[in-house]
Amino acid sequence: MQFVRPSDTERPSWVLYEHGRYLGTLHARPDGDGRWHAQSAAEQYVSLDDAVRVLRRPPSWHQERVLAARWARGVLADPALLVIDVQTAGLGAQAWAVQIAAMDGTGRVVVNELLNPNEPITAAASSLHGITPARVMHAATFSDLLPDLADVLRGRRCVAYKARFDHGVLARELIRHHRCPSTVRAWLGACRWEDAMRPAAVSKGLWLANRSTYRNQRLGGPYDAAAKCRALIESLRHLASLG
Repeated sequence: MQFVRPSDTERPSWVLYEHGRYLGTLHARPDGDGRWHAQSAAEQYVSLDDAVRVLRRPPSWHQERVLAARWARGVLADPALLVIDVQTAGLGAQAWAVQIAAMDGTGRVVVNELLNPNEPITAAASSLHGITPARVMHAATFSDLLPDLADVLRGRRCVAYKARFDHGVLARELIRHHRCPSTVRAWLGACRWEDAMRPAAVSKGLWLANRSTYRNQRLGGPYDAAAKCRALIESLRHLASLG
């Protein structure tokens, strides 16, 4: 990357080039709003890196964002939509569920249950979601919830943020309960899973040149499964409004 300061201006502006290819112009406003303004994109960022990522977007970005918005509109219009979030007893890849929530496309709560994971809840996990061993001591287990959960998820279009994580937690819980991989595959195959993280990253359009992909965005909101579901619905509505 080359930052070239035009000689005919006193403004804190730079013209950016990448391997000799003109990318655009950035204006710094340290005495104004403290943001970097990407002129051609008409966008503003506190981070210089993010402003540069905007200017590095591939030419396909506009069409990709249109497709992401179209996907979100289709998701929200689907009566089978169910947004899902799972909170866990630890931050590692093998932690068990301590809370499961699901909402339909209108924001109606379909499931919101604390679960006894039958394992210690780590301090790191509790510091995020606030769920302590005392809160779940007398809660239902995943196996207790399973019949109702199966009824709720069957035939639904399950959308999650970083769906591989939530799907993985449910798969582990099902293996622990059924101890039969074919039964687990059939259970999970009764619903469709989709990930909202990639479309959200496309909509923001912060290009990571070293990875040739868009940078994932945080969903935001407190680490409560129901709150995460609400945040995801709002994210889908925002995405649907674009393009």
